[in-house]
Amino acid sequence: MTIPFTKAHGAKNDFLLTWRSEAPAADLAELARDLCDRHTGIGGDGWILISPPSASQAESAIELFNSDGSKAEISGNGTRCAAAFLIHHSYATETVRIRTGAGIKTLRLLRRDALVFDFEMNMGRVEIQAERFALPLKAGPRDVTLLWVGNPQCAVPVTDFDFDWRALGAEIESHPHFPGRTNVSFWRGVDAHTIEARFYERGAGETMSSGTGSTGAAAAAAARGAATSPVRVNTPAGPIDLRLEQEAYLTGPAEIIGQGNFFRQE
Repeated sequence: MTIPFTKAHGAKNDFLLTWRSEAPAADLAELARDLCDRHTGIGGDGWILISPPSASQAESAIELFNSDGSKAEISGNGTRCAAAFLIHHSYATETVRIRTGAGIKTLRLLRRDALVFDFEMNMGRVEIQAERFALPLKAGPRDVTLLWVGNPQCAVPVTDFDFDWRALGAEIESHPHFPGRTNVSFWRGVDAHTIEARFYERGAGETMSSGTGSTGAAAAAAARGAATSPVRVNTPAGPIDLRLEQEAYLTGPAEIIGQGNFFRQE
């Protein structure tokens, strides 16, 4: 079995991109695990199947699998990678509309330098489900903010990152309060327009950045009075910028870094 792919990353959150028509008729969840394995596969935080616009559908469409094979509604960084892929293949120019599991998202190209792109993406309306929620954990209740940004988010305020936040992220991700699991961000305020964040994503674990996670963390910080729009989110992969209006607008990069074929024994 041969599976063609293009590899791209959005602020070091990396994805494998394949045309939906070139995906085999097989167990896609299992294929996602094999493709995304960083030792025996190509390696990535997720696998995205892309359908270009057609006569019957004006928007492109994507289907996202996490590296553990589970499906996700949306990835902000992954959607930017898909937009870069579509522009690279001449299916779009300055504006890209993509149908995701969280609805249609519109991306505006701000800059292009060969295979490096910057986009502003309309993330949609952020729903704050609980500004302050005492989540019961093994070490005791933890003050968190619960949000919906097209996928579930649990934003955890911290004073620093000098603790095992990865283990805590894993505990929160699969907490019984979240029957479908949740994405987790840990954030601390830096100044009135800046926060710093770390991410533990549902189905992928630690990631260098997260578009939806940055959106959730910025919205949580704003709701708690720790930041004011516009908010810059400093991630381990660099800054991601948010404007929080009636809807959230995220500015961030996407870069196409390679392509090839994955060979899988049938």
